[in-house]
Amino acid sequence: MEEFMQNRELSWLKFNQRVLEEASDESVPPLERFKFISIFTSNLDEFFMVRVGSLFDLMKSKKEFIDKKSGMTAKEQLDAIYKTMPYYYEMRDKIYKDVIKELDKYNMHNKNMKSLNDEELSYVKSFYLSKIEPLISAQIVDAAHPLPFLENKKLYIVTEMWDAEGNIAHGLVAISDIFERYLSLPGDEFNYIRVEKVIEHYVPTMFLGYTIKEQSLVAVTRNFDFETNTEIEEEIADYKDFMKKVIKKRTRQEVLRLEISNTKSKSITDFLKAELGITDEMILVTKSPINMKYVYGLEDIIPSSVIKKVSYEDFTPFKKYSLERGSIIKRIEEKDLLLSYPYDDIDTFLDLIKEAAESDKTISIKITIYRLAKHSKLVEYLKKACDNGIEVTALMELKARFDEENNINYSEELFKAGCNIMYGFEEYKTHSKLCLITYKDDRENIKHITQIGTGNYNENTSKIYTDFSLMTSNEEIGLDANDFFRNMSLAKLNGKYLHLLQSPSTLKARLLKEMDKEIAKGKDGYIRCKMNSLTDYEFLEKFAEASQNSATVDLIIRGICCIVPNVTGYTDNVHVSSIVGRFLEHSRVYQFGRGSDMRIYISSADLMTRNTEKRVEIACPVHDEEARARLVSYLDTQLKDNIKRRILVNSGDYIKPEVQGEALIAQDYFMHKANEKREKFYEELERAESDEAPKENFFTKIKKIFTK
Repeated sequence: MEEFMQNRELSWLKFNQRVLEEASDESVPPLERFKFISIFTSNLDEFFMVRVGSLFDLMKSKKEFIDKKSGMTAKEQLDAIYKTMPYYYEMRDKIYKDVIKELDKYNMHNKNMKSLNDEELSYVKSFYLSKIEPLISAQIVDAAHPLPFLENKKLYIVTEMWDAEGNIAHGLVAISDIFERYLSLPGDEFNYIRVEKVIEHYVPTMFLGYTIKEQSLVAVTRNFDFETNTEIEEEIADYKDFMKKVIKKRTRQEVLRLEISNTKSKSITDFLKAELGITDEMILVTKSPINMKYVYGLEDIIPSSVIKKVSYEDFTPFKKYSLERGSIIKRIEEKDLLLSYPYDDIDTFLDLIKEAAESDKTISIKITIYRLAKHSKLVEYLKKACDNGIEVTALMELKARFDEENNINYSEELFKAGCNIMYGFEEYKTHSKLCLITYKDDRENIKHITQIGTGNYNENTSKIYTDFSLMTSNEEIGLDANDFFRNMSLAKLNGKYLHLLQSPSTLKARLLKEMDKEIAKGKDGYIRCKMNSLTDYEFLEKFAEASQNSATVDLIIRGICCIVPNVTGYTDNVHVSSIVGRFLEHSRVYQFGRGSDMRIYISSADLMTRNTEKRVEIACPVHDEEARARLVSYLDTQLKDNIKRRILVNSGDYIKPEVQGEALIAQDYFMHKANEKREKFYEELERAESDEAPKENFFTKIKKIFTK
């Protein structure tokens, strides 16, 4: 246990609280606030399935597990997690109620059966009888009919009732996932009712001959399937052997949480406790919907005139370079190009791939793929390249959590098109974002364009995630990338390169060495890192060492942060900021030093042990002066944000910075700058086209008149 470190699970809960706080911010449009509640809820679902599930597995082991950062056992961590849950549920319920009231002002009414007017009631009844009742599944639960397996996160209605003879029985109604989550109601307003409310109303008709005493809407959260790259690997060297033993003992995924909607019926709770083998702290009552994925679909029932009032103002990413305005390859040959998503458009990168796919000069395209959009332009362009006789190689990671099926389907599609497919490694996820285009120039010389990114090649998430994408014609970096793909084809993970850093071989060691250089400078040393999460023990120690040697450490960490700043004697010079806003902060940037001595990298890796030791990741130094300046300016601006930024203090809490001078939201600033660049670009383009237009003489004008 270290005084300047904190438990990762409790740190994550503080981050998710920040998401919920964004939903309480009245300056955020109401429908966007609603989405933040939905994000908080889905985040918490995954946290229970994966993180809490892993802690349960650890607790069942014969050897006691102790988190070396906080000194907490698995049981102590679980106790701390469950202890915080009522607070978060009550906080969400209050915010949910406030947001629903706010949406009412825009005639977006969340209705229940009692509040329906005659027209709405008639519509709902007709819908239920024709679309829901034929598919509904209801059953008695008694000695002859045991409680069936309750699926993870599926909604059920549980009843307690009497039969005609006064005997107590229980009933179960499963709400199928094939049902829409809400019904859009007829009328001039934008009213809707959640489908579970409709089904709850008709439950008495499903158990004829019984009198319903009580009923509750419930859902269970179960331990998620074992995944080899779970972050617990940080703490246990033989984790996989341990997990194999656990899996053999596990007959079915145990219940980690029981959520009950609105009221906590003691009789139903006692019944489910006994059936599911759970304890009181695992039972959580919510006045908010258990499943909130329906929120995003509400946009479909609202006219655009209202959407503008309840949503963020539209923003279109800036696209300066495109095939319509000349070769992107030629542009990159002249100068490195750094894109900043979502402020710059990913279409610039996609146009680069399209240009390469259509060029008879292109020899090969090689790329690593972790996550893709459901309808991916990138895949279409790679298939086109195959059709044109270009060698295409894709290193596909099939273990990208929740995207496994999508990646399997795309790998088969690319394979059928003639693409060479390599799969990730059993022991290491391939999380790197690297693309290499090899081609011949006009003199038949072999050339390379290399793209290195901090985020996925996903056209959809690039509009809501902040990431950097560097495209360079640097031949040494291109040769590094070529060697990387060759090494991957040989399953060689210990490759060393001139410029590129790769985990699990060189990335961690190089970044630690860069930190040592700054530590040696004492008070003149400067380290600034932006990432999603920080958990790696060696980096935590190194940041503390830098602080103890008077170097300044600025960290911008959206999520988990296991270092505690401002701990006297340890982290006095460590400053931690976190930004949660309209876009999800996803980029990873590592800066060491200032001015001419500065070294700066972009990377696919966070400073988590799973990234630095258990995944294939890439980091790349940025050499182009303009790109370097843009990265520094970006980080500077984020640290000036005095509205959405929060500061981590040594209690483990996040506080608002004091607003000094003008209010600044970094993401809004970057959108404003992108809009300014777009306006300036089109003004210059229009001026250039006007200057190039041929002058019309007298005879040309006369000809135009007579040819009309």
